[in-house]
Amino acid sequence: MKKTRKLALMGLYISMALALYIFEKTLPVPFIAPGAKLGLANIITLTALITLGFKDAFVILMVRILMGSIFGGGVSAFLYSITGGVLSILFMQLTRIVGRKNVSLIGISVVGAVFHNIGQLLAAALIINNVNIFVYLPILFLTAIGTGIFVGLVSRYLVSFINKHVPYFSINN
Repeated sequence: MKKTRKLALMGLYISMALALYIFEKTLPVPFIAPGAKLGLANIITLTALITLGFKDAFVILMVRILMGSIFGGGVSAFLYSITGGVLSILFMQLTRIVGRKNVSLIGISVVGAVFHNIGQLLAAALIINNVNIFVYLPILFLTAIGTGIFVGLVSRYLVSFINKHVPYFSINN
């Protein structure tokens, strides 16, 4: 893919992820665990991981987290997002490599959701200086399965749409 086209696509991915992140903050979604969210911005992270590859998806994720923290989060949101996001994308990429033939996009998404929650709990444990926060982990695992399936389904349809309707777009599997 040409550099200019790729840069423009990365900018679009960043803006979509940022818009979804900010939109999600306005949703009154009742969850079992405090702080649990749908993870709508992760749709774009996962789609970028599949369509552009790890390095570009990582850049998109970092820019989205930084801008999301500036526009609607603050320092604590940044700390939770950075630990959750980095752990999530690392394990999604690892799952892509190790489970190339046996793990679907939905499975990769669930792994990302689970490790995002683990990363956020690590950040919380460091901030409050108490590892007992990990008592929430089983509840967050259940939440991650549901949100991971949702994000994976949407990403699967988005990747399929891109493959079908954007002929000049080369997929980096």
